[in-house]
Amino acid sequence: MIKKLITLFKLGRKIAKSDILKIASKFKKPPLAVTLLFQILSISFEKREQNNLIEDDGERLSRSLESMGTTFIKLGQFLATRPDIIGEELSLKLEKLQDRLPPFSVHETKEIIKEDLGVDAFNSIIDLSEPIAAASIAQVHKAKINDNGTIKDVAIKILRPNIKKIFNEEIDAMMLFAFIIESFIKKTKRLKLVEVVFLLKEITNLEMDLRFEAAAANEYAENTKNDAGFKVPEIYWNFTSENVMTLDWIDGISIREAEELKKRNLDTNKIAENIIQHFLRHAVRDGFFHADMHQGNIFVDNSGQIVPIDFGIMGRLDKLSKRFLAEILFGFIQRDYRKVAEVHLVAGLVPKEVPIDDLAQALRSIGEPIFGQEVKDISGGKLLKQLFDVTEKFNMQTQPQLLMLQKTMVVVEGVARKLNPNTNIWTTSKPVLENWLKETKDPINNLNDTLKNTSEVIKRLPEFPEIMDKANQALTFLASGQIPQNSNSYTALNDKKSEMIAFRNQSIIGLLLLVIFGLIVF
Repeated sequence: MIKKLITLFKLGRKIAKSDILKIASKFKKPPLAVTLLFQILSISFEKREQNNLIEDDGERLSRSLESMGTTFIKLGQFLATRPDIIGEELSLKLEKLQDRLPPFSVHETKEIIKEDLGVDAFNSIIDLSEPIAAASIAQVHKAKINDNGTIKDVAIKILRPNIKKIFNEEIDAMMLFAFIIESFIKKTKRLKLVEVVFLLKEITNLEMDLRFEAAAANEYAENTKNDAGFKVPEIYWNFTSENVMTLDWIDGISIREAEELKKRNLDTNKIAENIIQHFLRHAVRDGFFHADMHQGNIFVDNSGQIVPIDFGIMGRLDKLSKRFLAEILFGFIQRDYRKVAEVHLVAGLVPKEVPIDDLAQALRSIGEPIFGQEVKDISGGKLLKQLFDVTEKFNMQTQPQLLMLQKTMVVVEGVARKLNPNTNIWTTSKPVLENWLKETKDPINNLNDTLKNTSEVIKRLPEFPEIMDKANQALTFLASGQIPQNSNSYTALNDKKSEMIAFRNQSIIGLLLLVIFGLIVF
């Protein structure tokens, strides 16, 4: 615990000497005690650097977090998804935060590969390049491997040296700080700061085991191998471990380079349509979708295929959720609000005593204004958000997996519209949803449902099933922003709290004994 206090002091000094508190205070005023604490910690005889006056507050805040390393970058990214804690305005500012740090040396990379994969695998790697991309947790190198006599171009992702130890020490210190704040400033209890920091720890630790990402990519590739125009890079398991992941190198163009795509005679309007359709198809057909599909994670290869990368965050829908998603989106497309209300009731998502006509009327209040807008202003993701907000009034059960899907859908639509501002979300979505609903209502398909499900489970089993179970649990936590009481993580969180309460009590008793001793002696 003393070590945590020392780490906490160092982190406090980092924050106090940066612009973070000053900028964040413009959006959400911190308690006076916190302000005074950081003012004391900021005392320094060093000359402070002058800020770039051209940068706005969001850029300065992001730059400050980036300069303080992995833990603060991850904290900033996580808080950007929690406007309920930091407010909408500050949440938007934090979305500018870039996950990048200076690379570590090729020599260190080689040592990690040799230690993790063994000398034989290391000797099979040819032409390992300098780092081509470096983020807070890992960096990527291009190389060639000898895969059973075949030379293949690959990307090798390597975790930063000692990153797990550094991150966990710092995040445990932050958790102690959150506990201290909650203990002394009662108003902050409602924000559940300890739970928020613990949640960040759980999610990021999963990201720091590259077998999670490899297993997700493997399953995703298996699901989509017959999807025309869509390709997931192959994972090379003999060159993959906890700290190293090897997959196909992609010769392609990032979809953010729209002009370059056009120069190569690639139809950006069609690519925009395909991105939306593939995303929906994976969600409703497979129940397994890429949950981080921003522009930097989507490429188009030389043959025009869409190629996703970075499989650290994936979403999963169960059978009921897939049906629910398809039915409600298709119901809105058809403007059949009573049908959408019936789906909610049949699926048990709202109590049976909810009057169906009242629910249908509430749903109409969402749908009709949307159909009066220009096509470019209609968002399926935002529609789902409004839906969850309205149905919450009817005591709808929280659906974490659908919340994650809704957030991802907003990103996917944004990506598509940068390629084609007039992308019609509803016209694009309709055939995918319509075909899937027809297929699932087919009596022959229903008859063979059990056999199909069994074969699908066997087919999709990744190389590390236990790890994927844990990953899915953490992603559910991420979507819902809470830790279920029946989970192992909830038990671990309570153990942490007990440890901190014991430390607080021991500290108080120790302080009292010191005061009593002082009074007796002096």
